[in-house]
Amino acid sequence: MKENLKLIEPAIEFDRAIQAFRAQFLFPGMSMDGGGGLIRLDDTKEWLRRVAKARADEATLQYIYLRETDGKVVGVIQIRLRLDDTAQRYSGHIGYAVAPSERRKGYATQMLTRALEICRERGLARVLVCCLKDNEASRRTIKRCGGVYESTVYQSERDRYLERYWIKAGEQADDTCRVSAQSDLR
Repeated sequence: MKENLKLIEPAIEFDRAIQAFRAQFLFPGMSMDGGGGLIRLDDTKEWLRRVAKARADEATLQYIYLRETDGKVVGVIQIRLRLDDTAQRYSGHIGYAVAPSERRKGYATQMLTRALEICRERGLARVLVCCLKDNEASRRTIKRCGGVYESTVYQSERDRYLERYWIKAGEQADDTCRVSAQSDLR
């Protein structure tokens, strides 16, 4: 059976699915990049208010990756259209997370592919994407989508090393990323 997956703006109608996604990240030490603070908020309405404010400021676009067959949120992705100093150094234009139960299925590549298309539509020629130095899965996803390594930086406030990659928006490095863009994303 073909999965029907969509990158969509979050809405209150997905409250249960959003909170079920969030619950998978509440174990000590887990992080949720690209969630726009969702990991810290058990109230979806409050999270949606923050998402709406960032969108209204034309600074950040937040999406959920929804599997329509079962209504499950399998991932989140955030596109930062403008970078402040911290984002320029440590997080970049795009952050994403896939539910631990849904990893190793190609969802990160699919989400990043669509996010790159959105960046191109919004006038960004190239985007910065960062990942933890020890996050091999994210590194592979970034490289699969055309990421070119720039540098590794140390974020002292969080005691971690981040790798920085630049990707031409909308241009993918290999067929895997191009094929992913052919899925039922909107």
